[in-house]
Amino acid sequence: MKIFLDSANLESIRKFNDMGLLDGITTNPSLMSKEGGNPKDVMQEITKIIKGDVSLEVVSTEYSGMIEEGKRLRQYGENVVVKVPMTSDGLKACKSLTSEGIPVNVTLVFSPNQALLAAKSGAKYVSPFIGRLDDIGQDGMNLIRDIKTIFKNYPEFKTQILVASIRHPIHVIDAAKIGADV
Repeated sequence: MKIFLDSANLESIRKFNDMGLLDGITTNPSLMSKEGGNPKDVMQEITKIIKGDVSLEVVSTEYSGMIEEGKRLRQYGENVVVKVPMTSDGLKACKSLTSEGIPVNVTLVFSPNQALLAAKSGAKYVSPFIGRLDDIGQDGMNLIRDIKTIFKNYPEFKTQILVASIRHPIHVIDAAKIGADV
């Protein structure tokens, strides 16, 4: 199982990377704003520190903006994976960016149907938010099980499951037992 850190904190990223524990990074505009400084400089530095995939998120909610931002974000490095929301426009952007050789992480996934659509759109990663499901009284790990079963049934899907919104260590262990990729 790969380990990605969800952060824009350069000190933390360097620390865990130096320990040899990180396979990649996910971040988002909220995490960037918490760190202060110029987000462009932070994104550039992260892509230099981390050799693995770095998911950088678009802020646009419309297709054309996502495409424009996605192409701009990819310029930060060959290891950049463009993160788009699980919306109709996000899926359309995923399909377009992927067709241009730009890998995509479809985020804010809350159902097996959404994961299936993301995989059909060519996503490299699908990010189900298990902690948020737990927060509303559902078992988020059931979502991981369902997605894993679907992807196993259709080996043509190369989409990896990136478990998001992890709330505690048991989520990590359960995800590893199920066979989540990240």
